Amino acid sequence: MCSLPLNGLEAATVYRSVDDQGNIVFTDTPRENSQRLKLQPLTVVPSREAVSPEILKISPKRASGKDVSPRPSRSVAGPFMPYSTFRILSPEDGYTLQTGYAGDLVVDIDVEPALRKDHRIRLLVDGDISQSAMHTQAFILNNLNRGEHTLLAELLDAQGKVRHRSDPVTLYVHRASVNLPSNPNNPAGRPPGQTGN
Repeated sequence: MCSLPLNGLEAATVYRSVDDQGNIVFTDTPRENSQRLKLQPLTVVPSREAVSPEILKISPKRASGKDVSPRPSRSVAGPFMPYSTFRILSPEDGYTLQTGYAGDLVVDIDVEPALRKDHRIRLLVDGDISQSAMHTQAFILNNLNRGEHTLLAELLDAQGKVRHRSDPVTLYVHRASVNLPSNPNNPAGRPPGQTGN
């Protein structure tokens, strides 16, 4: 169960641990044998329902008495300049996600210079878009199936055109099964960090 404060949407430090029953727990306070995760700021887009219907009904002409209809907006962003670095920073190529993580993984993208406000990144898993393009450099994958997976990141410009693709990263996922319910590398069921792996 996730118990994070909602008093701010800036980047937060989250700690991930596995309890005695094998459940994954995310908290904002460190626990014994917890793994520290640094999350990127969240992008929040207000819904249309959040805008008062009265505001939507009043046209600029009616509000001021003269015609001030909005003109088509022009992009204030300059021409596209290629990024010097665009790659999947974590996990590394060939990384193995152990059984205790239940197929959950944070994917970090390295971008240099800083990601422009009008640019987005999307993540592909095994050739399929896993998450829509967002202005973020961190993605969370949940419940990945056991086996081999290929991760790829794409950078999109303001028009939605793919401008950069990362090198693919191969990921191996271990999951418990009916035939092998415990982690084969941890038959005693010891918490992560005490298995000797």
